[in-house]
Amino acid sequence: MTLYERIIQHSADAIVVASPDGTITLWNPAAERLFGFAAGEAIGKSLDLIVPERHRARHWAGYREVMRTATTQYGTQVLRVPAIRKDGSTLSIAFTVGMLKAADGRVEAIFAFLRDDSERWNTERALRQKVAELEKAAGAEPGTRT
Repeated sequence: MTLYERIIQHSADAIVVASPDGTITLWNPAAERLFGFAAGEAIGKSLDLIVPERHRARHWAGYREVMRTATTQYGTQVLRVPAIRKDGSTLSIAFTVGMLKAADGRVEAIFAFLRDDSERWNTERALRQKVAELEKAAGAEPGTRT
């Protein structure tokens, strides 16, 4: 096993690689732990496997744009979105992406480094709710800070 294969296998972050049409081509052990699908269940499947149905239209619109332009802002910025596990439960994931390009600039694959971000998302949601409650108790219009 090469150094790179060992890094992929032992990464704490999930690593998922997909083709330009959104077919999963690589799914490391951390992805198995995060989403509950074994590599054999995920490889060859669409990214719809982990994208909640209500978010698929937006996901695919963004994905097609990235494939068309061969650029993404999420190589340096963290994207936070909902995802689904094999058991149907939802989680919040945080990830960055990168593209593997051919010599002519055409995108051959896109890869993502993903991790469970549910705890942070739940904490922030609870804080937003608390702020709204405090604003209401103080007689302020929710969402308006003085």
